[in-house]
Amino acid sequence: MPRPARSDRNAPKGRPRPKVDHRTRQPAREYELDVLAGLEDVAATELAGVPLARDVRGLRFWFPGSPERLTRMRSVVAVYRIRTWDVPRPRGLLGNQQLSELTEYLREVVEVGGHRSFRFGAAGKDSPVMQRLAEELQQSLELPHDPEAGELLIRLRPSGDGQGWDVLARITPRPLSTRPWRVCNMAGGLNATIAYAAHKLAGQRDADRIFNPMSGSGTLLIERDLMGPSAALVGVDINPEAVRCAQENIRAAKRQIEVAQRDALHTGLPARSFDLVMADLPWGDAISTHGANETLYPAFLTEMHRLTSQRGRLCVITHEIRLFERVLQDQQKWHAHELFQVASGGHHPKAYLLSKR
Repeated sequence: MPRPARSDRNAPKGRPRPKVDHRTRQPAREYELDVLAGLEDVAATELAGVPLARDVRGLRFWFPGSPERLTRMRSVVAVYRIRTWDVPRPRGLLGNQQLSELTEYLREVVEVGGHRSFRFGAAGKDSPVMQRLAEELQQSLELPHDPEAGELLIRLRPSGDGQGWDVLARITPRPLSTRPWRVCNMAGGLNATIAYAAHKLAGQRDADRIFNPMSGSGTLLIERDLMGPSAALVGVDINPEAVRCAQENIRAAKRQIEVAQRDALHTGLPARSFDLVMADLPWGDAISTHGANETLYPAFLTEMHRLTSQRGRLCVITHEIRLFERVLQDQQKWHAHELFQVASGGHHPKAYLLSKR
């Protein structure tokens, strides 16, 4: 099993790291994916499609060449480059050799990502040792230390085998989940990695006619359009501000997607107009209330049954889990199974895939 990069003098015997991938003539570096809890399998599947990624251990792997390819992953919150030092505690990183190696390692990340400041995201980041390390790196990297908003996020943790400390450096100034197309935000907006995962697990088919009721800021629409072609992609929202916001994001993403101001329960659209309905239903906190959802959820399932084709699917994301599952038990038109449950922003929403009985 390969180990992260370290000086030859300190490297343990019998466990060499891969140095050069002869297909690319590029040195291999070690990386780790940061993923929302519950989406690990989706990220692992996406990682399996990255050419040349190898020695995969969960979400940790080796990859040669430009990390730009990794920044195109859509199911992950962030990608970190990772290296381990044989030191018993972070204080050991202040040694002359270790600090020189650490500076070189971080400078390589900065050269790729163009970070303009740095910060620590580690437990004890305000300790005297971490403050001293920040002072040293500020001088050697020639980057300002911004404890709150530094672009180069550096994390420290004990290595998995307990023989040293891992240093992880985020390869992009912002998380990958913060999509560049998101120029307009709304309360209760869906995390883009959840939208990507829901589309992947609901089934991506070029021939699908897709409907996104209660489309909000357009996350589900844009993420699907970026994944590939579809026969139709339509969103509606009763809130004119949401429609305006979605249209701004769609323009920023350079996509052409139809979004209209309509009540999702009264669109006037013909029966069986869509093959896939993707819905992020109100969770009863930032949007709507629990009492209103008691009425909304049953009516929603009835109308979406009318709008979907005979073999159509309905994918629902909601934090109102008890309510939704109770509504499912009380109806006879849909068969449902759970796709995933994810931890996001203090919530634990579930995604369900429904098919007609």
